[in-house]
Amino acid sequence: MSFKTILTVTEPGMSDDDLQLAAGLCEEVSAHLAVLVVALAAPPPVGEFAAIVSEDWLKERQADEKLLKKRTAVVSAFFAGRALSADTVSAYPEADWADETIGRRARYADITIVGPEVLAGETLKSKVVEGALFSSGKPLLLIPKGSRPTLKPKCVLVGWDTRLESSRAVRESLDMLIGADEVHLALVDPIEGETHHGAEPGADAAAYLARHGVKVTVDRLPSANHSVADVLRQHAVDCGAELLVMGAYGHSRLRERIFGGVTKSMLEGPSLPTLLAR
Repeated sequence: MSFKTILTVTEPGMSDDDLQLAAGLCEEVSAHLAVLVVALAAPPPVGEFAAIVSEDWLKERQADEKLLKKRTAVVSAFFAGRALSADTVSAYPEADWADETIGRRARYADITIVGPEVLAGETLKSKVVEGALFSSGKPLLLIPKGSRPTLKPKCVLVGWDTRLESSRAVRESLDMLIGADEVHLALVDPIEGETHHGAEPGADAAAYLARHGVKVTVDRLPSANHSVADVLRQHAVDCGAELLVMGAYGHSRLRERIFGGVTKSMLEGPSLPTLLAR
C-alpha cells in the first residue's frame, strides 16, 4: 500500500533527530506526518500510604504535564516553518496503558516510524512497538542508528515463512516491492509439503509477487546452526538490501519473551531499516 500518513512518537527529553528523519521520509513520498508526544504517567498511589504520598504524586504529575506541554510546543514549532503537512497531539497515559493509547493513534496512520532515539530506549520503545503491532493493524518501520532509510528502496529482502504475519508484511509493503529494482524472497531452512512451503518452497509467493510486477528472486538459505535472524541479517548485507520486510510475532508475545524468537532478536538489534507487520 502507499503511505499517505506516517506516525512517529516522541517524549519529553528527546531531541528532534527522530522527527527530522520522519519528516524526510514524508517529504520523499509526499505524506502527512502525525506526531504523538507521550509522557508516561506513574499510577496513582494506593494502599495505606496513599494519603502520605499522594501530594508528592500530584506534584510529579504536574511537573510531567508541564514538560509534556513544553515538548509539544517545541515539536509544533519544529514544523511551523516547513512546507511539510504535519500535526501534533499529546497524551499522558499511565505506563501500563500507553501501548493502547499509541495503538489507537496508529490506526489513523499507514505506518508507524520508530527512529534511532526511541530504539535506544526501552520503555517507550516497547510501548510503541506493541501498540503499533497489536493495537493498530498497521505496520511498523524500525530505523536503526547509522542507517539510511528510504520508502523507495531499490533492493528489498523479504523474510518469508508462509505464516499470516509474513503475508501481511508483504501486502503492507507491496508498493515498495513493486518499485524496487530487485526483491529477494528469503526462506531459511524451508520445509517442503502442503502444510508448509509447498512442493517448491517460495514458488507460490514469488508467483504472487511477479503478477504484481515485482522483480523477485527466491533465495533458499540454510541456517547452518545460526539463528534465523542472523541468517537474514547476513543475507541483507550480501545482497545489498536497503530494507528488510518480515512478519512479527508468529508466536505469542509471552513465548517470544521467554524463549526468544526472530522478532525479539530483530527488535533488540536491527541492522537495517526493518518493516514489521502482523
